[in-house]
Amino acid sequence: MDPIRISVYGLPGVGVLWFLTLVAFGVFGWRAWQLIGLLRRGRHENRFDQIGRRTWHAVKNVLLQPRIFGEQSIGLAHFLTFWGFMVYATCFNWALLRGLFPMLPIPYPDEVKVAVLFLEVFSVLVLVSLAAALARRLFYAPPHLHLSFDANFILALIALLMLTMLFGSAFRNVAEGSRGTAWAPFGSLLAPAFAGLTPVTARAWATAMWWLHMIIVLGFFVYLPYSKHLHLLAAPFNVFFSGAVTRPLGDLTVPGAQEDMASGASRWEELTWKQLLSGFSCAECGRCDRACPATASGYPLEPQQIIQKIKTHAMQQGLARTRDASGNGTPKLIGDVITESELWACTTCMACMTRCAVWNEQIPIIVTLRRQLVSQGAVERTVQDMLANLTRYGNSFGKSDRMRARWVQSSGLKIKDARKEPVEYLWFVGDYASYDPRCEEVTRKTARIFAQAGLDFGLLYEAERNAGNDVRRVGEEGLFEMLKEKNLQALAKAQYRAIVTTDPHTFNTLKNEYPWNGNRVPVKHYTEVLDELLQAGRVPLKKKLTGRVTYHDPCYLGRYNGIYDSPRRVLRALGLEIVEMPRTRDRSYCCGAGGGRIWMEDKEKLPERPAENRIREAAALGDVPTFVVACPKDIAMFRDALKTTGTEGRIAVRDIAELVADAMEG
Repeated sequence: MDPIRISVYGLPGVGVLWFLTLVAFGVFGWRAWQLIGLLRRGRHENRFDQIGRRTWHAVKNVLLQPRIFGEQSIGLAHFLTFWGFMVYATCFNWALLRGLFPMLPIPYPDEVKVAVLFLEVFSVLVLVSLAAALARRLFYAPPHLHLSFDANFILALIALLMLTMLFGSAFRNVAEGSRGTAWAPFGSLLAPAFAGLTPVTARAWATAMWWLHMIIVLGFFVYLPYSKHLHLLAAPFNVFFSGAVTRPLGDLTVPGAQEDMASGASRWEELTWKQLLSGFSCAECGRCDRACPATASGYPLEPQQIIQKIKTHAMQQGLARTRDASGNGTPKLIGDVITESELWACTTCMACMTRCAVWNEQIPIIVTLRRQLVSQGAVERTVQDMLANLTRYGNSFGKSDRMRARWVQSSGLKIKDARKEPVEYLWFVGDYASYDPRCEEVTRKTARIFAQAGLDFGLLYEAERNAGNDVRRVGEEGLFEMLKEKNLQALAKAQYRAIVTTDPHTFNTLKNEYPWNGNRVPVKHYTEVLDELLQAGRVPLKKKLTGRVTYHDPCYLGRYNGIYDSPRRVLRALGLEIVEMPRTRDRSYCCGAGGGRIWMEDKEKLPERPAENRIREAAALGDVPTFVVACPKDIAMFRDALKTTGTEGRIAVRDIAELVADAMEG
């Protein structure tokens, strides 16, 4: 019996279906129009370039969901639920089209054997996945997973959809007198439970299941844009418009900006439309929070909450136009909605962005809000001093630029001035490698390695300035631009074929954030150069090293630029055995120095700082006495952490260049 050829309170079934459909699509369309209008009030940025690459990125990450499998306990269940949803969405639209237009010469999905098989198999898979999701929520919910009635209600609706499908199949089986069929395996299993029903009654129940199914889906359609599962609609667009498709990961530029973005955002409308879309797309899964070193250490930052607070605030102010209960007018985005301490806690390590399954861009949002604080002078004294030093001296230590290359005098080397004679490699040393006493010896050893390997290299000497990576992420865009221009002017006067850097932060900025005006040259980290020299047999090693070491992947070398293998090849070439920590490569744990945090004082009483956590992780490996780093800031952070964790003597923090020098000295 055709389910629409019934009378509902005297009304024809097809008319009732048309009424329900128009109401559902009308309410949905009105809500969608409201939300799109909200996005259009944000600042402009161009995310419509390279449509082909964006389409492929969206197809791969929406349909295959590779980031979901990062958390193995729920990844497969979420994947199966998603594809069950896709199958049901397809069949629902098919059934709806057939019901609305009964004259069409097409059958219902449940009249096509292959479709029935797919629906039943996916129904059971989805039910199993939902049971796993519910058990996870009730008994072993991970930290920061958003547990709400809304989420459980959605799970219940999805489960009810699956059950109406299976019971509908069972009732049809009874009505048609079937005794089991391979095309409806689970419906056949349920059918004996209703064997006492007459065919007429069973057919009526099958029709009731069809109508219940359609009403639930249409109700779900209406409820979706008002619920936390708005991300089901917004996330595919968020993935499509991801900045990682066309630009380096973590890039802070706003493509196609029609106004100056240096002052940041003081109101939600001053965020870009893409940044506002992040709130609609957030699944509230907590993956970003669980990856965040600031959150784990007890700082007030939770990346998920930054996104959610902006979404809630924008909806309240943009749609409901509410006022706070105190009568003070519109809540301030920074201060009332998001606190300053939340924003300053971020290390910009990008762990949150690499975990987010919907490709949200938390760091650019945080930096945008930081810019507003900087423009208002709302920064702590230590950061103000650092910015003043950079403005006056070009380095964060507040030392004379003529002291930048003082380490050369005690290196026993005569290093070329790249401004005066051509070199193959221009070595951009960086502030910490040049000025910090803890790093100067590493810098001298690196220079000796380069010299003994016959590398033709030179320096900018006093013309070098801080590259501006951390300055930009503090939120001082104007100072970043000034430093960038001075460095580009100095680089323009030098003659070189490639740049080698010591600091991964410098490496990232020179490689990804300087314009170069069409004259881009290769930019390499010193571990890449060491790897190339060792593979070419140019490094005169006098002995093979022995022992076990563990290697820490710097955030700006690893997550930002994907360089994981070169440092490991260097260590293996020296004869060392690498024992990996539990969190390694793109899961590496931040030292806590990035985003300007190295210049800030901790005002909170923390149970454990990021660098301390990482040192304890390395110490827990057992007989691994050497913790290898490839970043000057790591030298500073982790050697301090040895003292505060009481692990001095058990494990030593050493730069990779120190180990190469050991092998060369014999």
